[in-house]
Amino acid sequence: MTQLGDLTTQHGTTRVGTASQRNVLLVPLGATEQHGPHLPLSTDTDIAVAWCRAMAQDDDNVLIAPPLPYGSSGEHQSFWGTMSIGQDALETLVVELGRSASESFAAMVFVSGHAGNAQPLSRAVGTLRSEGRSAFALFPQLDGSDAHAGRTETSLMLHLHPDRVDRDRAEAGCTAPLSEILDEMIAGGVGAVAPNGVLGDPAGASADEGAALLSQLVDLGGATLAQAGEETDLGGSGTLP
Repeated sequence: MTQLGDLTTQHGTTRVGTASQRNVLLVPLGATEQHGPHLPLSTDTDIAVAWCRAMAQDDDNVLIAPPLPYGSSGEHQSFWGTMSIGQDALETLVVELGRSASESFAAMVFVSGHAGNAQPLSRAVGTLRSEGRSAFALFPQLDGSDAHAGRTETSLMLHLHPDRVDRDRAEAGCTAPLSEILDEMIAGGVGAVAPNGVLGDPAGASADEGAALLSQLVDLGGATLAQAGEETDLGGSGTLP
C-alpha cells in the first residue's frame, strides 16, 4: 500500500511510474458533518480512508491520495460542526482533480464514504469519462444498511476507531424507511425528521460486524478496480483508448 502524500516526485516517478504505465489512484472523499450524539464529525472520511487502504493493501499498482474531508452535506447544515461545500463546488473540484491526476495516473477511482456526494460525484465522473479519462466512482452501498449514524456506521467505526465512539450517548433516531421521509428531509434537512441526527438505530452495533461490513465494501470495490485495471491495460495514459 502506497500513500501518495508520502512520496516525493522523484520517488513516485521511479517507483510508481507515469500515466503511461498501469497505476490506479484511489481518492477518498468524505464529509465533515454531524453523525448523531455518538459518532465523530469525520466518520464518512474515516470510512472512505479505511476502505481505500483495505482495497490497496495487496496491490502495488494502487496508490491512495490524501482524503478530501469536505463534501455535499447541506442536509445536515442545521447541526453544529457540519461544514458543507455544496454540490456545485464538489463537482467542480472532482473534475479539476481528475483532469490533473490523469497526467500522472492511468486511472482514478473516487471513493466516497458519504452518500450525499453521489449526485455531484457521478456528474463529475461522467464529465471526466466524456473527456476520455479513465475515472470511476464508488459509494457505500451495503444491503440492509441504515441511512445515517445507525448500526451500520457505528459498527464500522467500532471496528476502525472504537476509542472515538461515545457508546454511552448512542441512541435511536428516526427509523422510518428513507422512502417515507425523503420529501420532508429534502425540504427541512435531517433535523426535520431526526432531531438527534440519527437515521436508524445503533443498537446491536459491534466491531465484528464492522469488520464484516468493511470486507463487503472491499468486495464491492473489487469489480471497479478490475475495470480500472482493464482500462489501464488498454489505454495506459490516463485517458481512454
